[in-house]
Amino acid sequence: IAPLTSMFWYSESNHRQGSDWRPEIHDNDGLALWTGAGERIWRPLNNPQSVMTNSFFDNNPRGFGLLQRDRDFDHYQDDGAYYDRRPALWIEPLGEWGEGTVQLVEIPTNDEIHDNIVAYWLPKAPVTAGSRWAFDYRLHWVDQEPYPQDGIGRVVDTRIGRSGIPGQEKGIRPENARKFVIDFAGPHLAEMPQRFDLLPTIWASRGRIVDSYTLKVVGTDRWRAVFDLLDVEGTQPVDLRCFIPLRKQPLTETWLFQYLPEVHRV
Repeated sequence: IAPLTSMFWYSESNHRQGSDWRPEIHDNDGLALWTGAGERIWRPLNNPQSVMTNSFFDNNPRGFGLLQRDRDFDHYQDDGAYYDRRPALWIEPLGEWGEGTVQLVEIPTNDEIHDNIVAYWLPKAPVTAGSRWAFDYRLHWVDQEPYPQDGIGRVVDTRIGRSGIPGQEKGIRPENARKFVIDFAGPHLAEMPQRFDLLPTIWASRGRIVDSYTLKVVGTDRWRAVFDLLDVEGTQPVDLRCFIPLRKQPLTETWLFQYLPEVHRV
């Protein structure tokens, strides 16, 4: 139901996969979800080495879409394709859709000519002979989400690199560990002084999270969440979740990410 397609080759989070001179190449850089419970979720896209399908369970979703949040021409340097101008497509369900999942399918690609991203709604109840389904929805072709939530910071960048502190010896910065840097932006975040002692809430499906903290990025309206992921063996994906709370209430949307060791360690 409500199928979407797009193209994602590489961005700032997996730029090592790119063989082109342009810094980033993608039509959209993430899947945005507005759940029936009101949670805002941002899932950056991946370019895996094999077809990956992820399911996001929901009940009466309020919306979902494939978006292009990065609108900085300098991040693409393409005055022909103009990836910084690519539209976002948002699905707004009309009425109650019930239980089901938003399905995200990511297909490997090594060129921009292939649409390798698919997203759609899959009802929980199976289709049976003689049954009838009706799903009404509105399509929004927009620059960003049509219904932004006041007081909730959005994810604007996801970066991955070697763990530890730059300049330290290699033994202190193991090759099989990774540092994640997530930038959140929003008017309310811009007004918060650095003195606020904010700690990110982080979860990982496997491995170990260490050295987590937040900081206000000097000269910007951004707050940055940082953490290291250690003790990840093998090539199986690791699901990650992060947001910044204040007094038990979310200051930001939830960042979801699927870390692919065989891709992001390159």
